[in-house]
Amino acid sequence: MSSGQSQKPSAEAQAHHYDPSKYERPSVTVDVVMMSIRQSDLQVLLVKRRSWPYEGMWAIPGGFVRIDESLEDAAKRELHEETGVQDVYLEQLYTFGDPGRDPRMRVITVVYYALLDSERLQVRAADDASDVGWFSMYNLPELAFDHAKILAYTLQRIRGKLEYTTIAFNLLPEQFTLRELQRVYEIILHRKLDKRNFRKKILSTGILEDTGAKKMEGTHRPARLYRFNPAAVARQ
Repeated sequence: MSSGQSQKPSAEAQAHHYDPSKYERPSVTVDVVMMSIRQSDLQVLLVKRRSWPYEGMWAIPGGFVRIDESLEDAAKRELHEETGVQDVYLEQLYTFGDPGRDPRMRVITVVYYALLDSERLQVRAADDASDVGWFSMYNLPELAFDHAKILAYTLQRIRGKLEYTTIAFNLLPEQFTLRELQRVYEIILHRKLDKRNFRKKILSTGILEDTGAKKMEGTHRPARLYRFNPAAVARQ
């Protein structure tokens, strides 16, 4: 996407004889990291770039912020234009601004992320992308720009957020077993967790609500089905 037309000084700035041309102004982009649990793996949605720079390479969906839109609006627009995904809650994660991160010009990017059930998405390539696909966070292709660095940082932050937020529930259906919840934690952390300690800790938080229903898991006896209780979080 183009970076849009240059911004003219406001009437108030002109009245005070402010000259914006005195200062160099970098361009601003947004990148959107979409992650989901697929095939017992933490995967990220990537697009294949259609044009220079990094033509034919995989990248995080994103693009330039227009002069008349907010960062969040730009992130949602770019995500929809490049992947067809819309109506997704995005959270701002971090800003990357190394001077040489983009060969076109000085570009600062603001990264957004979302964790969600990929079954709810209808993904397609569009606009600047020639293809779109899901890739394992633990086996990524060669990426454009500094996107490998961005994804490494995102994974680090997501793992930290597991300790004090409820983001893991975004990756689960409305009703789930404790085994399914533990598996989400294990996939994100990329290591096994002790079953007894995990269940004791998660149940002590009070954020789970027993639905009264049960579900068969293999040859084991039926497992209780739980749901996330946002009211419990509000009371904390």
